[in-house]
Amino acid sequence: MPTPAHRTIAPADLSPADFYQYLIGAVAPRPIAFASTISAAGLVNLSPYSFFNVMSMDPPILVFSPTSRGRDNSAKDTLQNVREVPEVVIHICDYALVEQLSLASAEYPAGVNEFVKAGLTEATSNQVRPPRVAECPAAFECVVEQIIELGDAPGHGNLVICRVVRAHFREDILLAGKPGVDPLKFEAVSRLGGDWYSRLRPENLFTVARPNRQLGIGFDGLPPHIRESNILTGNDLARLANVEREALPTPAQIAAARTEPLVAYLLNKHRADPAEQQKQLALLAQQWLAEGRVQEAWRVLLIDLS
Repeated sequence: MPTPAHRTIAPADLSPADFYQYLIGAVAPRPIAFASTISAAGLVNLSPYSFFNVMSMDPPILVFSPTSRGRDNSAKDTLQNVREVPEVVIHICDYALVEQLSLASAEYPAGVNEFVKAGLTEATSNQVRPPRVAECPAAFECVVEQIIELGDAPGHGNLVICRVVRAHFREDILLAGKPGVDPLKFEAVSRLGGDWYSRLRPENLFTVARPNRQLGIGFDGLPPHIRESNILTGNDLARLANVEREALPTPAQIAAARTEPLVAYLLNKHRADPAEQQKQLALLAQQWLAEGRVQEAWRVLLIDLS
């Protein structure tokens, strides 16, 4: 497969605001931390941040990064609050709340409660002082372990390292009979560039067999005519390469594949043109790979056309 052309950019070649557009457009989709905090004076703030993720299992650590304001380098209310009261509730929103989440991102004056502006309900947290959003399907009560300032220019980040001390999950999004959240029931939203968001939908979900469950043969173990195919994509080849050597089809299985009706039809139809036979078998294998029929794809790809 030919390597596509790339544009190479050094951050120093662009203004920070312009390079930022490339960052948020390419690093996507980004999960969103809907963070509620409280000041020492008891003023509540609620705001979304898409510079956010989970960073540790034990202890359970979430991180998010409020950037300083680009116009004057001032700190946002969230950052001021966690400096005064090192606690935060990080919520994960679903599609039903995305417009309210966006509304809470408006720069209301300090002291304005975004719960009220966004029409959301304050619920008392169990172990931290900031309230949680009652409507959110998932919420993590956290203590702030550390705040790391990542620069001093306008727009610099401030990494807030948060340890989870209590979590809340709406019952209808949980897996049945085992721990975890069911992605088929949780329409989480995430952030892209500009005004774009994405929505977790069942029709957009797919599974990929994890390599650490088996030791596949790798790309270098693929026969050249398969590895160098101009039909099979990188994803196709990776599915083939994720098969263990011991699981590759036997000569008897490959021979049996030739007699399968569709395979026999393609071989007979193009019997005068081995190159076309190989192309048609590759297209058939590609279709079967998309359907998860990896072993059957291997069998037709290994048919000897000489």
